[in-house]
Amino acid sequence: MRTPALLIVAVALAGCTAVPQQSSLTTPPPPPPPTTTSATPLDLPPRPRSVPLDEVDPCALLTADQRTSLSLDNPPGAYVEPSFGNARACTIRSTTSGNVARIALVVVSGADVWLSENAQVEYTLGTIEGFTAITVRTPDVHDVCNVEIDVADGQFVDVMFRDGGNSTAVQQDHLCLGAQRVAEAVMASLLQKR
Repeated sequence: MRTPALLIVAVALAGCTAVPQQSSLTTPPPPPPPTTTSATPLDLPPRPRSVPLDEVDPCALLTADQRTSLSLDNPPGAYVEPSFGNARACTIRSTTSGNVARIALVVVSGADVWLSENAQVEYTLGTIEGFTAITVRTPDVHDVCNVEIDVADGQFVDVMFRDGGNSTAVQQDHLCLGAQRVAEAVMASLLQKR
């Protein structure tokens, strides 16, 4: 008696079972949204004047007093930065903080290159001495911060401030403050020289 009752219940349940719906894992994904491109790139605000970087020595931009106030106590070292079209560059290390500042004078591209989607960076706009300054953070790179200053058509000053290998990592917000301070000193000197 028990077997027929179980058989009836099994048949009844089988008749009530709904047809399984297609799993979301096997459903083809919806088509991607159409790609849109901005017809007009973001324009930087006008600069107070043009300050060309031709013939400027990046290692002469910070005076000894400015370097001391920024705790950049090692002698500046000149080199050429290939990632910026062989820009004239200068690096200065701090033995006090362990941080490193780099100043590069880029004459092959304007600062607006950092506003492009191709740059793949996070940025904020500000000003230094009336010139647009772009603070740049590269996603997943936390030991460096850059400030890019728009000084002339197709030219900008790149100030990088990075952790020089400290035993305790320096927070990126602190590095951005350092980059800002160095950029302010660089612009003050540059405007006096030009």
